Formats: sequence, structure tokens, C-alpha cells
Amino acid sequence: MKAVIYHNPMCGTSRKTLDILREEGADPEVIEYMKTPPSREELKALYERAGITPRDGLRAKEPLAEELGLTRDDVTDDEVLDAMMEHPILINRPLVATDKGVVLARPQDKVRDIL
Repeated sequence: MKAVIYHNPMCGTSRKTLDILREEGADPEVIEYMKTPPSREELKALYERAGITPRDGLRAKEPLAEELGLTRDDVTDDEVLDAMMEHPILINRPLVATDKGVVLARPQDKVRDIL
């Protein structure tokens, strides 16, 4: 099975998710999104396939999210996506896509839903 993981090797959950993909026989394409972020359109499409909003995909624990006002109740999806394009650290990870769907694999075992 082919899989694409938007990965941050510094993140334990991301590393564990990658291990699960390999253990389950997936052939993961690893995209280190901090070095090669997805385009705005790609990210929006991934979130749509996952059934989540950009706000759901925001790494709200990142101090920059609060500094930029992205934790406000009235923040729009466009504002969140714009910030993610400028600051990829705001993209929560790992985001995994297969032919069966897309998940934000938090916790990492959630990736099994699309294998």
C-alpha cells in the first residue's frame, strides 16, 4: 500500500506513525513538511479528505499560534491556512494519506484507520 506522510523527524508521534506504516507493510513517501511544505491547495484538499478544518489541523500548542491570534474563536480557515503557508511549524503532524483516506494521526494509532 502506498502512503504519504507529512513528517517532522523531531516529533515522537510522527516517528511512531512512520514506524507503524512500515510495520504494516505500507510504502511511505516521507515528506518533511518543514523543508518542503505542501501548497495551500494541497493542504486544504488534505484537510477536506480528512474531514477536518484547517483550524482542526492547527498546531495550537505552538506559541506562534497564539502570538498570531490563531486561537481566537473568530479566526477563519483562510487566516489559518495563510499562517500555515508562512509558518509550516503551525501544521499539526503527522498528516497521512493513502487511497483509503487521510488522517491527522494523533494519536499515532489513528493511522491504522486508513491502512
